[in-house]
Amino acid sequence: MRSRAPRSADDYLSGLAGQRVLVTAGAGGIGLAIAETLGRLGARLVVCDVSDAALAAVGNTVAVEAAVKADVSSEADVDRLFEKVTETLGGLDALINNAGIAGPTGGVDEIAPEDWRRCIDVCLTGQFLCARRAVPMLKAAGGGSIVSMSSAAGRHGYAFRTPYSAAKFGVVGFTQSLAKELGPSGIRVNAILPGIIEGPRIESVISARAQQLGITHEEMTGRYLQNISLRRMTSPYDVASMVAFLLSDAGLNISGQSLGVDGNVETL
Repeated sequence: MRSRAPRSADDYLSGLAGQRVLVTAGAGGIGLAIAETLGRLGARLVVCDVSDAALAAVGNTVAVEAAVKADVSSEADVDRLFEKVTETLGGLDALINNAGIAGPTGGVDEIAPEDWRRCIDVCLTGQFLCARRAVPMLKAAGGGSIVSMSSAAGRHGYAFRTPYSAAKFGVVGFTQSLAKELGPSGIRVNAILPGIIEGPRIESVISARAQQLGITHEEMTGRYLQNISLRRMTSPYDVASMVAFLLSDAGLNISGQSLGVDGNVETL
């Protein structure tokens, strides 16, 4: 288990070089920003994703040792993914449980049960399936870190996005429970709660909600920003910086936390 000696301000993000890291959904969006950031700081990376195009392109922006097609809601896919992690990295120092989907938009009486299940399976069960394979590897490494992606919707109720909010609240509970369970083994477990992240995913969510309410995309965007104290969306690289901090020596005593990186979302 690592301990931290006093360090200068110049190297507060030390300890990342050589870390063996798996980033789920790491070929696009927040995951790609995380992979790029950790790669620049010297981490050794394996990423997975469900998009063939994204996996084919990921090597253009970040040096990864393997890019694997895997759906984290599939136990067989996760098992195959971790076989590749073992083969490629020989062990694991950090798991970034980033994979998730937006889920359906609609009233609870309008949402199909299969759409509910799919959202829970990817956003929550997928984190469990990855953690159950990662934990023995982290213990073998003498400790490490799990960072799981929740959401501002894991702190606030989110009308008409009930599957997503329920899953993201579940991530917070899963994180706090694992932090207690794994702390004696030197494994830190934290959740990040992004807010409105710039990019195509939030644009599709805003479009769906605008259509439901019968208003324009621009008006719906304004309503979202009005609920953020800083009145702006968050960059994927803001989230990536928090991940780097948590994996670094600066984060050695941070565990069991749910950290908002969202400009202070006041409500959803």
